Amino acid sequence: KNMLKQQANSRSVQSGFAHKQCHPPLAPLIRPPTLRCACRVSKKPQETEGNCLRKNLAEKFSSLPWKQMGAGMLATALAFNLTFAQPAESISTEQLLFLDTWRAVDRAYVDKTFNGQSWFKLREQFLKKEPMNSREETYAAIRKLLATLDDPFTRFLEPSRLDALRKGTRGAVVGVGVEVTYDESQGQNGELVVLTPVPGGPADKAGIRAGDFIVSVNGKSTKGLSLYEASDLLTGPEGSQAELQVRSSDSPEIKTYNISRLRVTLNPVTYAACSAVSPSVGGISNGSNSQGDNDGKLGYMRVTTFSSKTVGAFQDALQDLRSKGAGERLVLDLRNNGGGLFPAGVELGRLLLNQEDIVFIADSQGVRDIFSAEGRAMEARAPLAVLVNKGTASASEVLAGALKDAGRASIVASENSFGKGLIQTIVNLPDGSGLAITVAKYQTPSGTDINKVGIAPTIKLQPEQMPPIGPDAFCSAVQDPSAPRLFK
Repeated sequence: KNMLKQQANSRSVQSGFAHKQCHPPLAPLIRPPTLRCACRVSKKPQETEGNCLRKNLAEKFSSLPWKQMGAGMLATALAFNLTFAQPAESISTEQLLFLDTWRAVDRAYVDKTFNGQSWFKLREQFLKKEPMNSREETYAAIRKLLATLDDPFTRFLEPSRLDALRKGTRGAVVGVGVEVTYDESQGQNGELVVLTPVPGGPADKAGIRAGDFIVSVNGKSTKGLSLYEASDLLTGPEGSQAELQVRSSDSPEIKTYNISRLRVTLNPVTYAACSAVSPSVGGISNGSNSQGDNDGKLGYMRVTTFSSKTVGAFQDALQDLRSKGAGERLVLDLRNNGGGLFPAGVELGRLLLNQEDIVFIADSQGVRDIFSAEGRAMEARAPLAVLVNKGTASASEVLAGALKDAGRASIVASENSFGKGLIQTIVNLPDGSGLAITVAKYQTPSGTDINKVGIAPTIKLQPEQMPPIGPDAFCSAVQDPSAPRLFK
């Protein structure tokens, strides 16, 4: 009886999941974890989960040696079978949404200790103690549940934020239209600095310029914010308002801008053929220039994000640089690239490596997948320098780590990269909201786990020695006779 009661309790929370798949919609590159569903009601929509549970219990009882049980025990067992499933049918719609969340994390989360806590006990505690009488209360309970994992990348996405995230991976985002970094002279405790406003975007039209400091967004100070937190503040539903307090680099006056968030299209790759580059930069060996071109040219490519358009844009940029005679040595600038689509990072690696491994994918059971180059590199020989900083994260670190471990590129920085060695997948919830769940972690080809550590530079410069970000500013800086060495 006790054994059956425990089994029943573990199944009662599954009510309301008829017609759903057992596996979460994981990213195709990640193998979904194995899962057995206790009750799957698909052929008979009218059959409730409670009825399914009753039938399962009846089958359990029928298989027991009834001849050895007294009539009293039989009556007790049958009464238990008839009354057990009643609470499951009384679960509210809001609780079902909460349970959808709980189950998605239970199936897919990479840490099966769930941050050293009983995931089942948490479920029961939240169902008993957390109010879920409205959608906002349910959302609050979900956020509170996810916070117990102490994983900032496993997070709840309201419908509007989920929609914005999807648009971002397609090369568009809804926000004020600025690309930001932090003030490197003050480290991560500094204010946000505008790298560039998106041409024609809301911030550009309002008069915000590159080099301006964003002091606060909607009353929240930007000091000490990570770039992920800053992105959350600057993006939002289309048409929503953002109040930015901005200070220019040459004046202490703070101006207030009220800007409507709009959809802006991001250019994932910008590039330039730099000429008259100082010999101090390095990268050209004697007699290595196959074109006989000794005018000091260099190809600069900045990848700002990994979206569905990044790989194609990179191929076009590299081909154009070659046609201009600037393909003999290349600089790949990944600074302030917070990642994006993991497959795009892998594909970019395959354009720069021929046979080497790119990344190992590990889950709670160990290494599960290895992604390698496929012998179809577009450029596997030209000297390559990769520029990174604290804003380089996720898919950018996958690429930088692969190029470093293969000895394909020098990694140039004044600090380690961000150190986000985790991979998330998006799980849709029934009401249009969703979850970003950490489903795996990656290791560089040398087996290094860089989570919370980052990619270390092979050429370390002082912050003031790092070339500026962006094609025009970079090309101008490397023409200086005192420009730092970028190539090994």
